[in-house]
Amino acid sequence: MFDGLLLFGQSIVRFGTPETIAYALLASLVGVIMGALPGLTATMALALMTTLTLQLAPNEALLILICTYVGSIYGGSRSAILLNIPGTPASAAACIDGHALARQGMAGRAMGIATTGSVLGTLIGMFFLAAFTPVLGGLALRFGAYEFFWLALFGVIIAGTLTGDDPLKGWIAGIAGLFIATIGQEPQYGYERFAWGVRDLAGGIQLVPALVGAFGFAELLTAMRERRLPVKISALDRVIPRLRDLTQYWRTIIRSGLIGTGVGIVPGVGEDVAAWSSYAAAKRASKEKEKFGKGSVEGLMAAETGDNACVPGAMIPVLTLAIPGSAPAAVLMAAMIIHGVKPGPLIMVENPQFVYDVVAMMLFATIGILIYGLLLTKALVQVLRVPQHLIVPIIFVLCAVGSFAIAGRLFDVYVMLAFGLIGFFLRHFGYPMAPLVLGIVLGDLLEKNLRRALILSDGDLTPFFTRPIAGTVAALIFATIAWRLWSLHGRPKKREAPA
Repeated sequence: MFDGLLLFGQSIVRFGTPETIAYALLASLVGVIMGALPGLTATMALALMTTLTLQLAPNEALLILICTYVGSIYGGSRSAILLNIPGTPASAAACIDGHALARQGMAGRAMGIATTGSVLGTLIGMFFLAAFTPVLGGLALRFGAYEFFWLALFGVIIAGTLTGDDPLKGWIAGIAGLFIATIGQEPQYGYERFAWGVRDLAGGIQLVPALVGAFGFAELLTAMRERRLPVKISALDRVIPRLRDLTQYWRTIIRSGLIGTGVGIVPGVGEDVAAWSSYAAAKRASKEKEKFGKGSVEGLMAAETGDNACVPGAMIPVLTLAIPGSAPAAVLMAAMIIHGVKPGPLIMVENPQFVYDVVAMMLFATIGILIYGLLLTKALVQVLRVPQHLIVPIIFVLCAVGSFAIAGRLFDVYVMLAFGLIGFFLRHFGYPMAPLVLGIVLGDLLEKNLRRALILSDGDLTPFFTRPIAGTVAALIFATIAWRLWSLHGRPKKREAPA
């Protein structure tokens, strides 16, 4: 514990310079703005910012990305409260009671509650990030190629199961992501796969252009199809939250923080599930159930605490297992790899300071959203007045320039455009994007560990099932698939009552 506090203190000192503080505040502001604009998700914000931070030092680049991540998840509550339009999917639960409070003339109070919940949720998640990552990192050292193969597959399967309404569509999207990850040269012998004689394809699909297309260009196409109505912003009341709101709902805050962190640890689930789970738990335990949906302070507090606690929670599997806990965390993990950081079981051995660097970065991001949430709310909501026809071309240019800037290849721009169209049509037909992204990110991990395991066992599949941890994860995968298939097709249909 003392060593952890010492490392955390060193991280605070390292990032306490005027230059890094300015980076943190500016990135948090960018995140809040992008999160507040309907249609611009946290994943899209991270994908774009990754391309803009390639030339920075790793610590500065990752500080900017983490602050953007935290800020965008928080920023979605601004449009959710004022417009009843979630700025990000994670803010959908905040619409229910946040907008109801705004209609009652308490928009300022609602945004103050959302800010407080966001800050406290992030702090709770940060505590578990600092406390559990070293423990889980030590446990992860026991993992071998067999366990990592099943973990990568588990991440794709559980993401497909828990995102969207139809798990089959989620699994199809995840398998498609795994297939995309195999395009290019085979890692051991350099044999070209699925390149069809195209030289650029032989180098594989670069992750960042694919992510920028799937979450940037696809979001723009979706926003253009679903034109949003003109914004009407009412006058704001008192923004600073009341002390009674905190003391009265402290159980809800702690419960939602724990739920959000726990959901974040599960691969591929994401902040929106954390928000809805926290909201549902708060409603079940509340003594004021009748207020939910009609302007409940407790409901808004639960939703915003849960989704923001999910952010540091999603970083726990990234740092310990190199498996992202959400779609934005997948982009952030890719950025870490680009900047020379190797997340995984050895991080507590090779670079333990980095774990506490991440905690310190989130602390600066939390300070940023607290400042913007309480002091600049009236100014920030004016961003919602920006016409859509001005935002779309700017974001498209950033998508194209960012994709090209990574390797200076026009082919990467074509990849971005292709994945944008793929993502747009997948969304149109109800296929979730998180499993696709996780499939692309985890495909390399899955394939390399499958090959390594088969070499170690001389082609014998038995260790995949007889090793305790590997067998347990395999059983969880098969049980999850069987349960979801049974829930879809195995339940007896209810007979209609006779007229």
